[in-house]
Amino acid sequence: MNEMIETESLRFAYPADEGGQPVFALRGVDLTIEKGSFVVVLGHNGSGKSTLAKTFNAVLLPAGGKVYVKGMDTLDESLLLAIRQRVGMVFQNPDNQIVANVVEEDVAFAPENLGVPTEEIRKRVDDALRTVGMYDFVRHAPHLLSGGQKQRIAIAGVLAMEPECIVLDEATAMLDPVGRREVLSTVHRLNREKGITVVLITHHMNEAEEADRVVVMDDGKIAMDGTPAEVFTQVADLRHMGLTVPDTVDLLDRLRRDGVDVPLDALTVEACADVIAEAFDNMRQV
Repeated sequence: MNEMIETESLRFAYPADEGGQPVFALRGVDLTIEKGSFVVVLGHNGSGKSTLAKTFNAVLLPAGGKVYVKGMDTLDESLLLAIRQRVGMVFQNPDNQIVANVVEEDVAFAPENLGVPTEEIRKRVDDALRTVGMYDFVRHAPHLLSGGQKQRIAIAGVLAMEPECIVLDEATAMLDPVGRREVLSTVHRLNREKGITVVLITHHMNEAEEADRVVVMDDGKIAMDGTPAEVFTQVADLRHMGLTVPDTVDLLDRLRRDGVDVPLDALTVEACADVIAEAFDNMRQV
């Protein structure tokens, strides 16, 4: 089975205010996340992207349709523990996930609650901290760390459960640029070196440049689904949904509108610089 997560006609509604109607945040989502892939889910506030993320390990349960994790139905209460062992969640504010006063105790919290033997916990904690580059902080107090370091500790806590998939729900939203780079570097390495499936929910377009796949949510539905180049070259449609595009694509789009013949799919800074230089060289030769 190559499917890590699969949704079928997934719907979810938040309870209505008194006298009102339920508010549907997901309106029939069909999505398959392949094992070992790196998928970024984008969307404006209220698009349904964070709601979707929370259905992936049964934090939220469908109001209609299905969510399957490695073939396990999230509506089956007997499978809840197995599902959450396979899909770990990292949320926006790392302070909400840190439960202990010492880093190693925090990372050990989840495997202890799973009944993992003490010697195995020690190994998992050390391995997880080394993986996220935080082993030197093993006996530090989490509240003294930077935002990026705290979020890496939160990721280590998830890794200690040995999940097959990590879902990061706006996990970089509260971080400064340095912290964001730390976290993104960590999750890309986990995906590349350990084969962990990564689902990154974000509103930072530049974070999607190196993804295998980009899914754009709008009004509780999937509006776009493809490679970063396939999605970000649809500049007008993205802007119509109230979204921006990566800085490189924005620059190339502006140049195109000014008559410069450049492609829109040069997403990285290096690729963007190369196509601009080539375009101006060609203009000088005409």
